Amino acid sequence: MRIIEGSITTPKGFLANGIACGLKRHKKDLAVVLSTSPCVVAGAFTTNLVKAAPVLWDKQVVDSGEPVFAIVVNSGNANAYTGPQGLVDAGLMAESAALSLNKEKKLLPKMSGKNVLVCSTGVIGVPLPMDTVEKGIARCVKGVKRENGHDAAEAICTTDTHTKEIAVELVIQGKKVHISAMAKGSGMIHPNMATMLSFITTDANVKKEALQKLLGSTITETYNMVSVDGDTSTNDTVLVLANGQSQISELDPSSPDWPAFCEAFLYVHTYIAKEIVRDGEGASKFIEVHVTGAKDKETAKVLAKSVISSSLVKAAFFGSDANWGRILCAMGYSGASFDPSQVTLSFSSPKGEIQVVDHGKPITFDEYRAKTILLEKEVHVEASVGSGPGEATAWGCDLTYEYVRINGDYRS
Repeated sequence: MRIIEGSITTPKGFLANGIACGLKRHKKDLAVVLSTSPCVVAGAFTTNLVKAAPVLWDKQVVDSGEPVFAIVVNSGNANAYTGPQGLVDAGLMAESAALSLNKEKKLLPKMSGKNVLVCSTGVIGVPLPMDTVEKGIARCVKGVKRENGHDAAEAICTTDTHTKEIAVELVIQGKKVHISAMAKGSGMIHPNMATMLSFITTDANVKKEALQKLLGSTITETYNMVSVDGDTSTNDTVLVLANGQSQISELDPSSPDWPAFCEAFLYVHTYIAKEIVRDGEGASKFIEVHVTGAKDKETAKVLAKSVISSSLVKAAFFGSDANWGRILCAMGYSGASFDPSQVTLSFSSPKGEIQVVDHGKPITFDEYRAKTILLEKEVHVEASVGSGPGEATAWGCDLTYEYVRINGDYRS
């Protein structure tokens, strides 16, 4: 596998576009991603009980087993908590995209709304201005092409400060296979799906059941291991489209090349999850927490996620304060079982490493050196809790004044 320059359209047969249709002021706010042949689709969605209309629509499409040709995404309006009309509007977005794509691209077989996935992100509780959206879809579709993948990535952003994209290439059965992704996510990010939209395309030929199972297992190791602010969104969605245009034989867990595909697939999602955290609203630091020695992997995951989700831990990192007691506290209330007397803690960054606790005993350390280490933009926390086989890594960011400013006037 190698990382290559590219976008959501790097895999064969994918086209895209992103435009400003009027949902946001002076920024792109509508994107369309198209495959020129039908795709196998896998999806994962928010665990929030309040699910946005597009989430409900997409769950129906994914569960139906129907092939998918396209995804249409708007930013600036979440179409969440908008009542029955919200679901009608999600369906209208799908139908509008299908009609426009059939007209412009002369697709065979022709698609309908049931072959189109829909995503929305933005303010909750405001009905979509459908006249604006439908006109925008028709205009966006006219410009879908391979060169416009970056425009699509820009159009799905809300408070993001930059687009999040990656493309990788690997050789399977002697042929080049590509996996690409674009995502948005900056705030309202918390484990069990972050407040984000993530779209993955591949020209691999993958069995639907295998792709869905792979996505499920990948999410637990990537998106569910990040936290920016402890809020789980109404619109979280991860969608994977595989169109098979690489012309390799169908992949599933019995295929010799399955492990290589899984490794590349996991790499793409891990990269995107980290980029979402790095772009956390107002964030000035990226924090990685690695827990080892737990009795099992699940215990390690709970401990790591509790640390990166703690507001007090985040605030300490913002101040570059080696307040390790807050880390112990977050581990202690996580609900996971471990022996506090066996904990060893250290901080590291490009400026060096410093140990602060050794098997349950606090260590006198140089505060100035610790501050120097924690002033870096990327900080690593190593927490050993015993001699068990369980280990896990979680990613988070600090909590800053800027986060409060951004979210204090997000709607108004």
